[in-house]
Amino acid sequence: MARKLWHTRALAAATTGVMAFALAACGGTGAGGGGNGGAGDGEEGGLVGVAMPTQTSERWIADGEAVQSGLEEAGYEVDLQFAGDDIPTQQQQVDAMINAGAEALIIAAIDGTALAGQLEAAAAAGIPVISYDRLIRDSENVDFYVSFDNEQVGVQQATSLLMGLGLVDESGEPVSDAPAGPFNVELFAGSLDDNNAHFFWKGAIDTLQPYIDEGTLVVPSGQTTIEQAATQRWLQEVAQKRMEDLLTANYGDKKVDGVLAPYDGLSRGIIEALRSAGYADDAMPVVTGQDAEIASVKLIADGVQYATIFKDTRLLAEQAVIATEAYLAGEEPEANNTEDYDNGEKIVPSYLLESTIVTKDNIQSALVDTGYWTAEEVESGVAE
Repeated sequence: MARKLWHTRALAAATTGVMAFALAACGGTGAGGGGNGGAGDGEEGGLVGVAMPTQTSERWIADGEAVQSGLEEAGYEVDLQFAGDDIPTQQQQVDAMINAGAEALIIAAIDGTALAGQLEAAAAAGIPVISYDRLIRDSENVDFYVSFDNEQVGVQQATSLLMGLGLVDESGEPVSDAPAGPFNVELFAGSLDDNNAHFFWKGAIDTLQPYIDEGTLVVPSGQTTIEQAATQRWLQEVAQKRMEDLLTANYGDKKVDGVLAPYDGLSRGIIEALRSAGYADDAMPVVTGQDAEIASVKLIADGVQYATIFKDTRLLAEQAVIATEAYLAGEEPEANNTEDYDNGEKIVPSYLLESTIVTKDNIQSALVDTGYWTAEEVESGVAE
């Protein structure tokens, strides 16, 4: 159901951004030169490889199908592959795309350091590589990066936690009559092999640290480094188990007031652990999230999860299509950041999008009115 839903939505959204390109798939060569025929030789269409990490998260299904729809609308043939969070599988998929004559590659890497060989092969064949949402590291053969301002996403995650505790308003400004605390909080991070997890963490910790230093926030577990807070592969069950362990070890005589969670799947695992420990849905700690997954939007509407960060993947897919079109026209895509995204080998020119804090108060305006979810989906918690 999610694939059909997102194909329809993504087509409408991506078409908006690429209508100017849809009359003809531009010719030209890849960033490295010659290309492999097809669009690179000025013919209509051409093959574009799209490598996504997994189908276990609805957001990656949404991203993959949005990119596919936009490219197909622009006249390209698309090879969309999901790797099941398995690094060798993704390596093989990208190899196959190159061997099949892909004119461009759009890659959301499982491990941002594991594709060096594939990128070398792409560069040798003149195939431009667009790093999608997760920055590919330790390779000079990354041509462009499309994502959100991920450090700002981390700031928003922390801000939503502070909002839920009554310490700041929606703009992040301190509230004049804020409670004194102290509040017991626990911190979760994403997978260490995902470069974005480090940006999220930096934005969040930089925002929370003053409150920790002054004692308004207390972390009873003492686990305040990204290595301690990391959640391998962003797995819900890993987050649930860690939360269970934290509760057992640290909360026999106290309660949790808030949890920084950087992804809705982790949020739901954390909430299950809290439920199992006796926390009622109407007295749940402040739990944050990210990605506006429909199951979590339902929890927010019901007052269980406090917030999520909405990153409109329709716009991200649109930018990936626009960047692909530019390269295959022999041009450079427009970047709005050429300073901050160092992958260890080079500063990768980037196009960054903005994100939005979503709480119960703005589900309608942020998600329903924009067509991202319907009111019926929010009510049911299921994508139709």
